[in-house]
Amino acid sequence: MLFKTRGIVLKVTDFAESSVVAKIYTEKFGLQTYLINGVKKPKAKIHLNMLQPLHLLELVVYHKPNGNMQRIKDARTFPLLLHIPYDIVKSSIAIFLNEMIYKSIKQQHEDEVMFEFIAKGVELLDQSAEGVSNFHLLFLARLTRFLGFYPDLSASDRGRFFDLKDGVFVQHQPPHVYFVETDFKEAWLQLFESRIDDFAVLKLNNHARKTLLAKLIDFYSFHIEDFGAVKSHEILEEVLS
Repeated sequence: MLFKTRGIVLKVTDFAESSVVAKIYTEKFGLQTYLINGVKKPKAKIHLNMLQPLHLLELVVYHKPNGNMQRIKDARTFPLLLHIPYDIVKSSIAIFLNEMIYKSIKQQHEDEVMFEFIAKGVELLDQSAEGVSNFHLLFLARLTRFLGFYPDLSASDRGRFFDLKDGVFVQHQPPHVYFVETDFKEAWLQLFESRIDDFAVLKLNNHARKTLLAKLIDFYSFHIEDFGAVKSHEILEEVLS
């Protein structure tokens, strides 16, 4: 049966000589796997350049409930990303966020609210004319709301440290190394209390940005099963330094 849905490209793997397998987060069906034939051929209906990280698509798909691999009848890029593919900072942020989102989203069911947040975030990153060096931090902080582990900030006035394992502020230093130090407490709070479009007014130096990013990655790894190691942040940090 055919369905129309929007999609966000997360991962593409070669399959046979001219085909690929694409992991696409869809508005109607959550994370799905699609076999796309002939994408590397000159006259392909669906081109490989449409399947870059976080590209936004309008799809017509064949969908079988509980199917392991689905098929796409038609696809078009919409809206067209004008800056992410050509801007080294924006493209590095997109590649990093793509990895984080792919490791975070497991479900094969619809979540239109989270889909809309991610899609609008990609558009905001693409269209912004202001500095975006802190965009990924605010995006990941806000995404925790949709993933179900937004931190408890109620004790922030009393707690000196933020325990990344338990997701709460505590008065005394935790008996492990996974916590946000007092020096970064206010910046950590800002990430979770700010709107995503406040990224341009958030003032962080390179050291603070790098530290907070490492803490966010740890926070995700503790609260998402089988999260695994993140690799793309090293390139991003080099680009932003």
